[in-house]
Amino acid sequence: MLSLTDRVSAALKEHVAPALELDGAGIEVIDVTDGIARVRLTGTCSGCPATIVTIITGLESELRKYVPEIEFLEAVA
Repeated sequence: MLSLTDRVSAALKEHVAPALELDGAGIEVIDVTDGIARVRLTGTCSGCPATIVTIITGLESELRKYVPEIEFLEAVA
């Protein structure tokens, strides 16, 4: 059985990363604790002011479809 972190990583890799890669961006899981997944956007999204909005509005709800234990998705630098 996969750990919660591995499940989050797999869901992001399979369902989120392909769309980000179309825009030259990537995503990596930094940590998953207490229902909070901390991720870092890389590539063209790295350091972009719209990163927080992107994370909260799109990626968080998409991730919850596959890993419902995640309550919050947080972008870290």
